[in-house]
Amino acid sequence: MKSPEAIRAIIQELKRLYPDGICSLRYQKDYELLFATRLSAQCTDERVNQVTPALFARYPSLEALAAAEPEDVEPYIHSCGFFRAKARDIVLASRMLLSDYGGAVPGTMEELLRLPGVGRKTANLILGDVHHTPGVVVADTHCIRITGLLGLTDGTKDPGKTEQQLRACLPPEESNDFCHRMVLHGRAVCRARRPDCPGCTLRPWCDHFAAIQGG
Repeated sequence: MKSPEAIRAIIQELKRLYPDGICSLRYQKDYELLFATRLSAQCTDERVNQVTPALFARYPSLEALAAAEPEDVEPYIHSCGFFRAKARDIVLASRMLLSDYGGAVPGTMEELLRLPGVGRKTANLILGDVHHTPGVVVADTHCIRITGLLGLTDGTKDPGKTEQQLRACLPPEESNDFCHRMVLHGRAVCRARRPDCPGCTLRPWCDHFAAIQGG
């Protein structure tokens, strides 16, 4: 595993590369991020950002979404894939937010996981971006892959184990933005199919780069 000095160096270099470190999904209201994240499952953030303006224009409030039927929502999100399940979850979650949480997006893992379609990845994103909870880790595919290559984790592909291992080594106040920067780095440099190792400035702290150089 990495030394604290190496972890700090990786974090600082990511901050230099991606100073904003923000979520790629666009939203104006807290619940819009919740539903955009649900739509992003097996779909690109770019596609979700194309779909959500029309969806939220047609249903401009939680009350409007809660009053809809899933089949009414389906045409607006069809291109995101798995649209029937996603439409059902959005409508049912809207109803639960109103009935159980007073229309607010809750701020604990336990409460968030009660919502239809919400797993730990989505819950952690909401806790970090909406409620600014320290120590959250959003273990998306980029984060899982790149932290394994760097040697911040043991290379596990399991999101739960990745989350646990990163929580143990990342400073709590840095972890949420770190995960966003992992996504940005995975799109720009450390791409899954063709990583640009020679052009990656994380090389000095990357176990994978050290291994291919040594080989």
